[in-house]
Amino acid sequence: MELCIDFGGSEIKLGVVDRGEPVRTATVPVGDGDLEAAAAAARALAADHSPVAAGIAVPGVVDRAAGRLVKAHDKHPRLDGLDLVAWARESFGLPAVVENDARAALVGETTTGSAAGARDAVLMTLGTGIGTAALMDGVLLRGAHDHAGILGGHLTVDLDAPLCNCGNTGCAESIAGAWALRRDLAARGDAVTDVREMFAAAATGDTTAAALRDRAIRAWGATAVSLCHAYDPDVVVLSGGIMRAGDGVAAPVAAYVREHLWTSSHRPSFTVPDRPDLSVLRGLAVLAAGAHS
Repeated sequence: MELCIDFGGSEIKLGVVDRGEPVRTATVPVGDGDLEAAAAAARALAADHSPVAAGIAVPGVVDRAAGRLVKAHDKHPRLDGLDLVAWARESFGLPAVVENDARAALVGETTTGSAAGARDAVLMTLGTGIGTAALMDGVLLRGAHDHAGILGGHLTVDLDAPLCNCGNTGCAESIAGAWALRRDLAARGDAVTDVREMFAAAATGDTTAAALRDRAIRAWGATAVSLCHAYDPDVVVLSGGIMRAGDGVAAPVAAYVREHLWTSSHRPSFTVPDRPDLSVLRGLAVLAAGAHS
């Protein structure tokens, strides 16, 4: 049994996972005191269920050897440089592994989730930002400096778009991450303030909402095309909070990919987890169990 902690963009999810299935979960809102609140929630879960190891996911580049978040622009600044392995040991008394959240989600979906058994897969997690990960011949792609596969949200999809907060121009995340969509919706000055409302308004004929939706779909689709060109997967996993819009996201993204892939490229299948909010926790459990078995 493993204790898993996912430092998401808007909330911190915690769960005790037993053989791939969460048996109890908790959430902590991101904000002042969230690190201390997460530690308290973790202690309560550990006391009730006696997990043997912990997995911690963060939304950025991870130095796995040091157990630290290297950089996640504008996300969880208190975690920058923090020794999370030591934090876990001191806060709730468990050995821990630290991983990028999209990589953890891909592990979860290719072991016990929607793409179970896949050996060549890519994942896009659409949430506050756009996270990506890749599995090639059963090996999770990390690279020489732990940056490989996870920065797909920062591929350029529009050379004329403004600078992203990462310093690159026209990143997919700066157009179609939830933070960017909320920014553009706020500029409208009306009641449509989040992504779900944007999709609903577009479906009822709101032309401005439809334009934002269609631009986001093109950005997500272009990112998926680039991931397929780079990693040649059998399956593409679409996860994250934005996937609560269901086929309103998955179907047009899959259609965009089929239309725009290199002519001889394999057309991968697309899958959406039944519980995209649990993908990271399930993957962390696998990683924690493997590291401390």
